[in-house]
Amino acid sequence: MKATYYGHSCIEFDFDGHKVLFDPFITYNSLAKEVDIKSILPEYIFLSHGHQDHVADMVEIQKNSQSTVVAILEMAAWARRQGVPDNKVIEFNLGGTLKTTFGTVKIVYAQHSNSTPDGQYGGAPVGFILRVGGKKIYFAGDTALTLEMKLLADLDLDWAFLPIGGHYTMDVDDAVRAAEFINCDRIVGIHYDSFPPIQINKEEASEKFSNVGKTLYLPAIGESISL
Repeated sequence: MKATYYGHSCIEFDFDGHKVLFDPFITYNSLAKEVDIKSILPEYIFLSHGHQDHVADMVEIQKNSQSTVVAILEMAAWARRQGVPDNKVIEFNLGGTLKTTFGTVKIVYAQHSNSTPDGQYGGAPVGFILRVGGKKIYFAGDTALTLEMKLLADLDLDWAFLPIGGHYTMDVDDAVRAAEFINCDRIVGIHYDSFPPIQINKEEASEKFSNVGKTLYLPAIGESISL
C-alpha cells in the first residue's frame, strides 16, 4: 500500500493493485513537468472540488484509463458535461459512504469555496475518509481549519493528507492544529509551493509538526511513500 505525490494536491494511492487518484492537476503545474500523465491509469478518480488546480487533467486521464470519476453530486454532473460516460460517474454527498473495490470512502466536510472551471456552482467542497485493509486515511482536500475536524478525532487515523500552503487553505500553523484536532501523527502535506502565494519553508514546517510530536512528510514530486 503506497501513495505517490504528483504535485500540488494530486495523490495516487496504490491499494494492492487498485490505483486511486485524487485531484488531478499535473500538466498545468510547472513543478510537475516531468510527470507523464499518460502513465497514470487509475481505477478511480476522486474530486474534492471543482477549482481548476484540482481537476485540470481529469478528462484526459479518465479517457486514457476509463476510470470511474467519484464526486459530490454537482461535481459529478460537471464530469458528465465533460463527456465522462454516465456509467463511469458515481455521485454521493456529505455523510455518504461508498463501497469500492479497495474498501470504503466516506465524504466529509471541508471549509472552502467551490465552482467548476466554467464558473458554475460546484456544490460543497469535501474531504474523504478512506478505510482500506484495516487502515484509515483522511484526504482533506482544500480546507481551512474547522472545528468539524474534531469529529474525526476518535477514528484513530493512520494518515492524513492536509493542505499546508496558506493563502487559499490552511497554512502550516493551522495544519498543525488540524493534526491535533483529528488526532493523527503522520501528516502528508499537500497544496503548497505550486504558486508564489503558497510557497513554504519546508524545514520550518517540519519542525513545527515535530514540536507537537507529529511527523510531516513532504515527498518529492513523483516520489512514493509506504502507508
